[in-house]
Amino acid sequence: MSCEDPTTSHRHAGMAGHTRGLWADRWDGPPGLTSVGRVTISTALSALTRLSFLRTGWPWRSLGYVASTPLPAAVVAVPLTVLGMPWMLAAGGVASDSPHATLPTLAVLIVTGTVLMGAFGPLVALPLAALERRRLALVDLRPVPTPHRRPPAVGPWSWLVTRYTEPGTWRAVAYAVLLVTVAPLVYGAVGLVTFLIVALAASPLLIGSGSISLGFGQADTVPETLPYCAVGLLLLVAVPYLIGLLAGAHGALARALLAGPADTGLHAELVEVSRSRARLVDAFEAERRRIERDLHDGAQQRLVGLTLHLGIARVRTPADSPAYPHVTQAHDQAKQLMDELRDLIRGIHPRVLTDRGLPAALGELADSSPMPVEVDATLPDRLPAAVEGTAYFVVAEALANVARHSGATGARVYAARGADRLAVEIHDDGRGGADPARGSGLTGLADRAAAVGGRLYVSSPVGGPTLVRVELPCPSA
Repeated sequence: MSCEDPTTSHRHAGMAGHTRGLWADRWDGPPGLTSVGRVTISTALSALTRLSFLRTGWPWRSLGYVASTPLPAAVVAVPLTVLGMPWMLAAGGVASDSPHATLPTLAVLIVTGTVLMGAFGPLVALPLAALERRRLALVDLRPVPTPHRRPPAVGPWSWLVTRYTEPGTWRAVAYAVLLVTVAPLVYGAVGLVTFLIVALAASPLLIGSGSISLGFGQADTVPETLPYCAVGLLLLVAVPYLIGLLAGAHGALARALLAGPADTGLHAELVEVSRSRARLVDAFEAERRRIERDLHDGAQQRLVGLTLHLGIARVRTPADSPAYPHVTQAHDQAKQLMDELRDLIRGIHPRVLTDRGLPAALGELADSSPMPVEVDATLPDRLPAAVEGTAYFVVAEALANVARHSGATGARVYAARGADRLAVEIHDDGRGGADPARGSGLTGLADRAAAVGGRLYVSSPVGGPTLVRVELPCPSA
């Protein structure tokens, strides 16, 4: 017969099955999962790698970017065509093998086109570049620094000299040329593929009374179009990804050519802030362990001795002595104080976490919880102290929140280590509705995770259930 209390039971099982759930396909979690404390997806290209791509606004942002591209391209196409006319005449003469396309004539045309493009191309490309940097926000949420510096003096001459001597100006010219030459070909190919997919899907509606050609064959009746329609409906799912890929690639090219270099000074400051934060975390962890050791080896041992002496005095004091109630009260208070000090030491840094690692410490949390908690955490080896401590206290605070606020009847804790990070999930069957804006403690958990470079995700729809997931960087040794 087991003497284990069923209300605080836990188990330590293998993670083979659940690890696949934690890490497969760059896990995105259930619908409604949000990151607390930071934005994790900043570009259309990065959004394409997420399973939740179709449930986000990125397909619509990509469509807006693609649909708005022809307008600026058409506006700059006319002046760039005029400026590049000598180049086109030279290319046409070479292609047609015209007798007038002599070497001196070709040289004059090429030089003329180069001079025209060099003199007036920036005047066309710079306004376009400014517009494209603003439009880039549709597919890239990161700031877009300008590549241009402030002219040293006021006046058009100073502005012209400054702009015509900047590399960013000529990258803008190159972008403008690509926008009116290469972009129409790529956009046209994507548009043709999209049109073909839509036509296949709508083929039963298009056939009417005659036959139609569907690219891969010809259909004369509605039943003959059904296989094409099925293929088109299947391929319709790929259309948002195709548009997202086109918009993301265009945005990446625009950033590469139109954005200025990152602020190296600011970057260095951010790197130093990250390093100093890591040093502070390590120093805080060391100081916390020192306090725990001093309390355990110093104050606690003295309190044990005091409790022992009071116990001896209690035994040797006659029960009818006036001092007996006072000695008894002092002895009881000393024992109570020792229990409180033991809990305080355990809260500063649990001994089991230091001695046996995170799985055993999570099991102890489950044992001390007022509700049934199931723990599934088998880690192949010990983790860095900062990672173990952060994961432990996040789980401790999350379980405390579940017990106080959720009305849950039970909870589950999972922990698994991937190639470069530790993932911990806390599930409960409570009423849900956890919101960081209402001071539910989630912001504090996110800050604790962020201190070691981690992230916190929460899914808590009204009515439950609630899932809290923390990911902590944990590279292999």
